[in-house]
Amino acid sequence: MEADEENSEPAPAPTPAPEEPSAAVPENQTVVQQIPPIITPVVPSFVPPIAPIPPLPPPAIPRPLAPLPIRPPVLRPPPVSQNGEERTSDSDSDQDDFGPAGTAPGSTGDYEFSEGSRLAKERKQKIVQEIMMKRRAAALAVPTNDMAVRARLRRLGEPITLFGEREMERRDRLRMLMAKLDAEGQLEKLMKAHEEEEAAASAVTDDAEEEMLQYPFYTEGSKEILDARIHIAKYSILRAALRLQRARRKRDDPDEDLDAEIDWALKQAGSLVLDSSEIGDDRPLSGCSFSNDGKLLGTCALNGVAKIWSMPQVKKVAALKGHTERATDIAFSPVQNHLATASADRTARLWNADGSVLQTFEGHLDRLARIAFHPSGKYLGTTSFDKTWRLWDVDTGVELLLQEGHSRSVYGISFHQDGSLAGSCGLDALARVWDLRTGRSILALEGHVKPVLGISFSPNGYHLATGGEDNTCRIWDLRKKKSLYTIPAHSNLISQVKFEPQEGYNLVTASYDMTAKVWSGRDFKPVKTLSGHEAKVTSLDISADGRYIATVSHDRTIKLWSSSSNEKDAMDVD
Repeated sequence: MEADEENSEPAPAPTPAPEEPSAAVPENQTVVQQIPPIITPVVPSFVPPIAPIPPLPPPAIPRPLAPLPIRPPVLRPPPVSQNGEERTSDSDSDQDDFGPAGTAPGSTGDYEFSEGSRLAKERKQKIVQEIMMKRRAAALAVPTNDMAVRARLRRLGEPITLFGEREMERRDRLRMLMAKLDAEGQLEKLMKAHEEEEAAASAVTDDAEEEMLQYPFYTEGSKEILDARIHIAKYSILRAALRLQRARRKRDDPDEDLDAEIDWALKQAGSLVLDSSEIGDDRPLSGCSFSNDGKLLGTCALNGVAKIWSMPQVKKVAALKGHTERATDIAFSPVQNHLATASADRTARLWNADGSVLQTFEGHLDRLARIAFHPSGKYLGTTSFDKTWRLWDVDTGVELLLQEGHSRSVYGISFHQDGSLAGSCGLDALARVWDLRTGRSILALEGHVKPVLGISFSPNGYHLATGGEDNTCRIWDLRKKKSLYTIPAHSNLISQVKFEPQEGYNLVTASYDMTAKVWSGRDFKPVKTLSGHEAKVTSLDISADGRYIATVSHDRTIKLWSSSSNEKDAMDVD
């Protein structure tokens, strides 16, 4: 609007402007004519002038490069003629031909090697030397017998063995040592050592028969162990004959229903309930055992005191005090009411039911673990952390057998029902079966990956159970000499395993997961879980008639489990 009012006012007459190329009217612009006599002047379009381009700065003059450092001339000794006089040159031809320093054209005499090049050259030379040393060592004759290798190392003034060194590594070390001596030119020392070795070998050959007489490869046994082996052989033959006769009768008798009998036994085991619970001591309990008639129960604790309890009321009868260290296990004799205890004081003791000490078995070099009576009741087996288990005469207290064979501590022991075999297990994750009639190790059972703590023979004569820190219980078939079944039994280590003593229809395991479990002896399926302890279950035992199961724990309690149908069955029999 304001623009229109300004245009409507009279404007002075326009003055002619000089014609400039920039004031020309564009072709696409139209001129609007108003009513005459008023003429609207044409306003030329205004184009602003272009800013002048600044001149380019003068080119920068590059800075002169630093002059190269002048290397000092390499001083070389003047050439010496054959007669020892210095030779000088009368002309500059020598310098013209060999340069200012007298070096040949294209040579690197004027340049120094860098530190990296020098190290690389030294490394290369070392590698070449090692390759040549290995070639020289491969061509040498080195003894293959480890004893000969040790002897030669000793004669060369070197240690015969290093920490963790094996036979092949020791032989390679001798080979490299011989190659080094050969490279250094010390052949005289090497040949002297070889001559001494041959002389010693000839001396050993001459005295071989005498050494065989002085150092026999076996240990001569005493007359007591000979008599014991004869007694065990006679005893086991009779027991094995009775067991086989009974098995044949069950097989051939049409009235015998083995499956029904097993089902009844498993039903009894499945109905186990907590019968009683009693505080056994003021310290954690470590072992328990039933007497042969089932009327007494023995327990031991970490304070070194063992106690005898009446059954089934679990009333204290006697306390057995005599050990100076913690008691580790307790076992009743299978033929009379005598019991034995093991302790960390390296001794085992034999007691009567009144609490009097009958025998003390001394000889182990470290603390004892588990103990067990031979089925005849005449012998006692003890295991120890000195890597041995020993057999003792109960009547005389004499050590009959010191048996080695485990590479680590021996923990568990058990005797076959016939009395012919003994089983041991230890912290080397190995279980071994020994023939007591000959003293030989007849079977090594490998399968556990951690220490084995419990072992038990089945009354059927051919099954063996082991349990250990790998939380599994393995069933072994002695006829096939291999593992028959692996039970993933517990969530913590298994401290004890035991077969039911009559027929072996069920198996009981105790564990540090605070439970004990009953398993079928036919297909090894779970039957019953005995829960109630508030700490690690350390040991268990089953009464001779199979009616009761006792467990002890670190919670200091004794728990007695019995079948709920025992009383009803007794009334039906009456």
